[in-house]
Parts: sequence; C-alpha cells; structure tokens
Amino acid sequence: MANHKSSIKRIRQTETRNERNRYQHKTARNAVRNLRALSTKKEAEELLPKVQGMLDKLAKNNIIHKNKASNLKGSLTKHVAGLK
Repeated sequence: MANHKSSIKRIRQTETRNERNRYQHKTARNAVRNLRALSTKKEAEELLPKVQGMLDKLAKNNIIHKNKASNLKGSLTKHVAGLK
C-alpha cells in the first residue's frame, strides 16, 4: 500500500484514466465492428467520419498506436468505398 499522499493520489488518477481509456477503446472497437457490419453505403458514409474521429482521438491520447489508427481508417474507407 502507498505511504505518501502523492502516491495515493497517483493511484486514484491512474484508476480513473484506465477506466476512461478502456471505455473509449471499447466504444471505438464496437463502432468499427458496427461500421463493418453495415451493408448500405449511405449509412456507412454517415458513420465513417465519426469512427475516424474516435480512432484519431485514441491515437492522439496514445491509447492505440497512430499507425494502427491509420491502418484501421484506411481499411474502413476501403470497405465503405466498396459498398453498393
């Protein structure tokens, strides 16, 4: 157990950040899954910018690597472009 006030506060901050990061990451993964499941191009084109924004935000905050975000965005864009 932590003995210093600063380390106790650090533990609280870390738990809060972990929860927030986990929630945002899971939400983005579900959004990617939902986008890939769509079969109509119109709906997919509406959802694509929101998903890309989520991925950019995760990459900016170092929750996922920037190259992973880029790869996901590229593959999703390709998927949406191939829809009819």
